[in-house]
Amino acid sequence: MNTDFQLYLQTQKERIETVLSTLLTSKSARTDGLYAAMNYSLLAGGKRIRPILLLAALEVLGRPSSDYLSVGCAVECVHTYSLIHDDLPCMDNDDYRRGKLTCHKQFTPAIATLAGDALLTVAFELIATAPQLRPELRLELVRILAQAAGPDGMVGGQYIDVCASRENNTPESLQYMDAKKTGCLLTAPLVMAGVIAETDDAHMSALVQYGEAIGLLFQIVDDLLDEKGTLAEMGKQQGQDRKMGKATYVTLLGRDEAYRRAETQALRAQAILTAAGWGHTVLSQFPEYLLTRVK
Repeated sequence: MNTDFQLYLQTQKERIETVLSTLLTSKSARTDGLYAAMNYSLLAGGKRIRPILLLAALEVLGRPSSDYLSVGCAVECVHTYSLIHDDLPCMDNDDYRRGKLTCHKQFTPAIATLAGDALLTVAFELIATAPQLRPELRLELVRILAQAAGPDGMVGGQYIDVCASRENNTPESLQYMDAKKTGCLLTAPLVMAGVIAETDDAHMSALVQYGEAIGLLFQIVDDLLDEKGTLAEMGKQQGQDRKMGKATYVTLLGRDEAYRRAETQALRAQAILTAAGWGHTVLSQFPEYLLTRVK
């Protein structure tokens, strides 16, 4: 991977985490434990890909990303809430996340559930009070993020995963689920950047298509890592999907074909950027970055 891009990712991650570290402060001793659980998961690390995608898209669209860090943090709050709930005993029952004990293991399932609920609502407060944005743009950002996270997006995908996992036995059905469960919350920050920059319809369409390609690429890479990755690489235990009997791109297609499909999505993402005139921008570095995680 390009060393300049590695530095870019690290720099953006540090900018986001600086804001995240000051975001959540308890206003009463009675809720100190709740805030401790929220901060435990929010500040546990991670790649911060979703807020970085928002900042990168803003830069490509000619807007100063530093003005919208709080919007990026809102997306990360939603993502972290989803991880807390995804790890719960009633869901995937994971012991580790981002290399640390999961929130429900460190605290309790009840407190973890509440921490996730709180992070979700904090996200919309951040957008509603974001500086540098007109009220109508704030409203549209709330709508986009809510739709991406809700029953027609991430939560809907998680529902399919929980209730119909046995039916996800074809690449097509798996792709439909993952487009909601993973893809929506990767596409949303790109679209939100387009709204902030008030970009035209053609470029907004390119952002959506790019996000869809990145979302599928991200999930295939995640499935590949689940087969061979380490706790240090993934931040969670290897083989959890196989242990739970879940279909993945690797179990359905085999490792080689799954990797070929990942390459296809990386090429698709790059072609979309090239057609939009963004072929040599920071956004063009993300597909290769994701692929290098499983090379």
